[in-house]
Amino acid sequence: MASHRRPKQPSRTRVTVLTTAAAAAVALGSGAANAAPAEKPNKDEVKAEVDKLYQEAEQATEKYNGAKERQERLQEEISTIQDNVARGQEELNELRDGLGSMASAQYRSGGIDPSVQLFLSADPDEYLDRASALDQLSSRQVEALKRIQEKQRDLAQQRSEAAEKLEDLSATRTELGDKKQEVQGKLSAAQELLNTLTAEEQAALAAEEARASRTSEREALSAASESSSSASGGASASAPASSSASPSASGSGRAGAAFAAAQGKVGTPYVYGATGPSSFDCSGLTSWAYGQAGVGIPRTSESQSSYGTRVSSVGDLQIGDLVFFFNDLHHVGLYAGNGQVLHAPRPGTSVRYESMDTIGGPFMWGVRV
Repeated sequence: MASHRRPKQPSRTRVTVLTTAAAAAVALGSGAANAAPAEKPNKDEVKAEVDKLYQEAEQATEKYNGAKERQERLQEEISTIQDNVARGQEELNELRDGLGSMASAQYRSGGIDPSVQLFLSADPDEYLDRASALDQLSSRQVEALKRIQEKQRDLAQQRSEAAEKLEDLSATRTELGDKKQEVQGKLSAAQELLNTLTAEEQAALAAEEARASRTSEREALSAASESSSSASGGASASAPASSSASPSASGSGRAGAAFAAAQGKVGTPYVYGATGPSSFDCSGLTSWAYGQAGVGIPRTSESQSSYGTRVSSVGDLQIGDLVFFFNDLHHVGLYAGNGQVLHAPRPGTSVRYESMDTIGGPFMWGVRV
């Protein structure tokens, strides 16, 4: 007789799990079908992100410059200390030879003084601490021992100082390498973004920058021409603005000379860590320009910001003054008049004139060197 058992029904729990899984699958499939593909950033979005990366690269560049400056200073200090130690060791050897000569003379005359013999076989520091022994020495021997003791202490201190500076140098070299990698990473990321643009979009960006640079240059040269004309009593008021306009009349002689030197570098490429004459970063340009005027200023923008007399107001700036931007002072240029700055802007650009309003960060203050 056939069995008519009812088929086993799925449990309520199993039904619930299956139903939930099916619903999730349907929702996922629906979402995948309706999700729009990630949109490619447009030209302006790419430019904004690239500008941000370039700014971060410049911040890292100034830290790189600072580490490089410290490295060079430490290397010079270590070299000086090592030279001093070498000379000191020679002097110490001569002092010891002199005391040995005393011992030889005493030996030839009948035997070495026990005090001198003791010195020759012991540390002079330990020996001189025994005050009773000093009574056994001649004044000449006492003086020789004291000089040896003093020289040994001096050499020990210098060697200790050199060891500390060598540790600082090692740490600085590590920092230098880290900052270099950071800069290169930012530049690579920026280039990858630019590579996402079409050739037409890249050309459009380049054209925009060129137009902005030409406008700023005309305004800056016009301001320089007006300043020069005003200073000479208006004799050249009708003269057209040109790159030969002398701006130095509105600032100190060395500021004008520095500005003129920088003018001659318009179009020179920005390269991080570069101080000229064929490439520059921002503080590399300003330190080079003032160097041409016979003035040695610090290497980094942060150090330059406190080098001379501070000028707080844009209205009080004179052509050739140093001008600083961003809260951390990581960017510097030369004031060009009429709200313009002559500077090495950032990676991917060249030395150029630019409105202070378009630098990308706030004007902090100026410095008159």
